[in-house]
Amino acid sequence: MFPLKDDVPSRSVPFITIALIAVNVLVFLYQLSLQAAPDSEGIQSAREFVFEFGLIPCRLTGQCGSAADFPSPVTTVFTSMFLHAGLFHIFGNMLYLCFYLTSGVVAVLAQTLVNPASPVPMIGASGAVSGVLGAYLILFPRAGVLTAIVFGLFIRLVRIPAVIVLGFWVVVQIVNGLISVGAGMLGRGVEDGVAVFAHVGGFAAGIALLFLLRPQRALRL
Repeated sequence: MFPLKDDVPSRSVPFITIALIAVNVLVFLYQLSLQAAPDSEGIQSAREFVFEFGLIPCRLTGQCGSAADFPSPVTTVFTSMFLHAGLFHIFGNMLYLCFYLTSGVVAVLAQTLVNPASPVPMIGASGAVSGVLGAYLILFPRAGVLTAIVFGLFIRLVRIPAVIVLGFWVVVQIVNGLISVGAGMLGRGVEDGVAVFAHVGGFAAGIALLFLLRPQRALRL
């Protein structure tokens, strides 16, 4: 299920959204340029770039790394939001974009809280974008979202209320998170998966920020 667009009219040009998309795309193109180097040097350079600027929980909590780390672990809280693992990763995240940085910080902290000793870099704008989705759910729960439903080789476009699309999405994130915690308790590695608790944390942050930053009267639907 891939949401494409909604039926809420736009009253202005989203300059901040356009700028954020541009920065994400430029960083992603730079990542691709690193991989274009000959032999195995490109892959290694791209990997080192991710490990350098991606958020690594154990660096943030001081359980790995050293005082000479560059950039600082706090800096990677922000730089990690502009790194992506592939074309579909960045495309999916750029479909949505406002509470970007703050939601991203909360998302990083949520994932770090769940897995503080993880040495694996967390990258992508998913946590920050999840905050936008949480705010959107509160503002436009009845908005119609044009969604592509995939049945094998067949694709059907269906207009679904936002509350169903986003409600389904957040339930999937929570279930996947509980599964990952269960797998960790059983001793199975989950380090190469998706940082689902960053999604859940960002989603909750977006809802909270909306109520904190907007007048209560504006939130009545």
